[in-house]
Amino acid sequence: MSTRKTVYVGNLPYTTIPADLSKLFGASGRIISRVTLIQDKERNRLMGFGFVEFENEEDAAEVVKIFDGTQFGGRTLKVSIARSRSRS
Repeated sequence: MSTRKTVYVGNLPYTTIPADLSKLFGASGRIISRVTLIQDKERNRLMGFGFVEFENEEDAAEVVKIFDGTQFGGRTLKVSIARSRSRS
């Protein structure tokens, strides 16, 4: 049984909005939660990375295969399966 899978997307242009990633990845897999872009609240700007959750592992793996190393907004994307954060 497939489970939901989160993909890390790095090296994003600082002008990226969630709709940009929804459009980019939407054709390759069903995004099931909002795209999360990480923001530096002190500087009030995006930090250039975020996360996208897919309905299943297969869609997430396909997005990584297709988009890792591709150009987006003049930058080379780093796309990978997100690692879970250890809690200590």
